[in-house]
Amino acid sequence: MLQTPTELLKSLAARLKARRLALGWTQVEAARRAGVAYRTWRRLENEGQASLEDMVKAAVALRCDEGLEALFPLPAAASLDELLAQQAATAKRPSRTRAPRSRASKS
Repeated sequence: MLQTPTELLKSLAARLKARRLALGWTQVEAARRAGVAYRTWRRLENEGQASLEDMVKAAVALRCDEGLEALFPLPAAASLDELLAQQAATAKRPSRTRAPRSRASKS
């Protein structure tokens, strides 16, 4: 089903909130973990409004950042030369490693 940009924003905001609640975090805690202001987090959840940087920070904090790579896939290569060029460009990107999660107890 096709959605309007407004519908997509509302859907993302609702999923962001549901994920936060599933983790048992308050908005204040989620904002702190994401490194954004509380008002920014509240705006993310209530209106789906934020900068791209803040949305990425929220995704990282909520451990949902792996799907971000799939948001804007490269177009299919029209030739073997284009395919090889795309593969070479992908191979040059530094690989990401995630730091191990802290096992500190919640307070």
